[in-house]
Amino acid sequence: MCGIFGYFDLNNKRLHQDEIELMGSLINHRGPDGTGIFSDKEQSISLGNNRLAIIDVKNGNQPFYSDNKEIVVVQNGEIFNFLELREELINKGLKFDTKSDTEVILRLYELYGVSELRKLNGMFSISIFDKRKKALYLIRDRIGEKPLYYNFQDNRLIFASEIKSILSIVKSREVDLESLNQYLTFNYVPPPRTMFKDIKQVMPGSYIRIDENNFSEVKWWELSEINSEQKKEKELKDSIYATLEDAVKIRLRSDVPFGAFLSGGIDSSSVVGLMSKNLNDPVKTFCIGFNENNFDESLFAKQAAERFHTDHYLEKVSPNLLDLWEETIYHCDQPHGDVSFMPTLRVAQLASKKVKVVLTGDGGDELFAGYDKYLNFFEKYGNGLSDIDFYSKYFENITLFNNELREELYSKATKSKINHQESENIMSTLLDKSKHFDQINKALYIDTMLLLPGNNLIKPDRMGMAVSIENRSPFLDFNMVELAFSIPGNLKLNNGESKLILKRTFESLIGKKLTYRKKQMFTVPIGNWLKTDLKDFCYDLLLSPKSRKRNLFNYIFIEKMIDKHMSGEKNYTREIRALMALELWFRVFKVGCEISN
Repeated sequence: MCGIFGYFDLNNKRLHQDEIELMGSLINHRGPDGTGIFSDKEQSISLGNNRLAIIDVKNGNQPFYSDNKEIVVVQNGEIFNFLELREELINKGLKFDTKSDTEVILRLYELYGVSELRKLNGMFSISIFDKRKKALYLIRDRIGEKPLYYNFQDNRLIFASEIKSILSIVKSREVDLESLNQYLTFNYVPPPRTMFKDIKQVMPGSYIRIDENNFSEVKWWELSEINSEQKKEKELKDSIYATLEDAVKIRLRSDVPFGAFLSGGIDSSSVVGLMSKNLNDPVKTFCIGFNENNFDESLFAKQAAERFHTDHYLEKVSPNLLDLWEETIYHCDQPHGDVSFMPTLRVAQLASKKVKVVLTGDGGDELFAGYDKYLNFFEKYGNGLSDIDFYSKYFENITLFNNELREELYSKATKSKINHQESENIMSTLLDKSKHFDQINKALYIDTMLLLPGNNLIKPDRMGMAVSIENRSPFLDFNMVELAFSIPGNLKLNNGESKLILKRTFESLIGKKLTYRKKQMFTVPIGNWLKTDLKDFCYDLLLSPKSRKRNLFNYIFIEKMIDKHMSGEKNYTREIRALMALELWFRVFKVGCEISN
């Protein structure tokens, strides 16, 4: 796990060395164990890496260079099958100088170019400069576990693992109004957009290639190519168990101490159970608990810890973690209406005292229909909707502010500058790609393509990296993802039971109590606080002269919405906290935005 950064100027205009170093220093939290920078004055290019040393601690410093110095590689992440690939490449005559997974990327590229990316099993953002071709590649993993942002203007590419690094070079901080519209539609900004007008993301499962003649983006992995398969339940259960166990095993490869986040839910409990099965020493597990029982999962985590005899670290904290809100926004670079970033940062802080790597249960809900929203939607509508009805009703199901509310929310000036259709086009494109899936898997596909890279994978990456620990998610092993989408939806969600096939697979490992416990959201009770402790803060933040000056919204409507929430007439928790996060983001990043009429 690391942070990468750099630039490539086709007009041969060089950045000063201190500018490159500043880019690295702004994301030093991602890799405090060392910084390496390659610069080529002839090509006006630099590739940098801040390293969090996990594999081959002594010899794994980046960048990595080919023997003739014509290929340069930096990466953020881990290649979990690097040992198997290393052996394969040695058998083909390639020589290695280290035991680093990054050198495997270098040698694989030397032999195949970018044509064999599918051999990589990992979470990664990679930059490769090939001096022979005068070409730079930016490569992102299949699901988008590792971030990669870029600005391309005037034939100059600036890239980094976090937006703040790019902002040190690209001085413009103009908000992208269409991204703002998408944020208020989905509660996060879906890739490839960001809230900054001139900064984009490399899409998951894609790479960008830039040379003196061309800028192109290539999709190298496509989840929608998976087809559903009819198999007997025992065969499916065996496949799920074996695939997740293999995913856990290769994520135990580390030269530094590791552990796991443990909530006591089926996903994290299954991961910890498989870790315990494959390790001689007790797993170090980490959990935070709340004093308010409605939000406290620590009892379930304790049950799982006792079942698997883990070395368990629990810290009870006040659920009022809002003093972390601005810090989480700073590390995310963008607003998120999801306040569970705060407890995630808190449990990461706890884990960082003991380990540098944690395994998590991220991804299980999106692959196996674990959220209540799936249960509620399909209990209400069933599986027999027409494609058109499914599109409109599921879009409504995942929307924060629907079209009618946004019509009331925006100022006249803002309305004239955005296109509601673009948010709807995102959905229609995904639905078109997933036509062959049943409707349950369609819903899961949409969230895997949107929610995971847009929000749910930002959370473990940024909150872990904020305290310099690496998060590894066995459920997001591409073999597990592809297997999950080959399983018919009615085996995941049926008769009011979510994660059906997953529960039947791991019930014997984690026990009935943990398997069938009621799911709790890992969050904080901000909706209630808005009516009490946060009431004045909410009014001041959203209706202050500073906020009104932006002229983004109809502030009379916002005031009415807050009043209705405070009185209990309506529950606008999600909408209000998203607007609060947006305003805090404007202030943390000093983003320019005054919409003229």
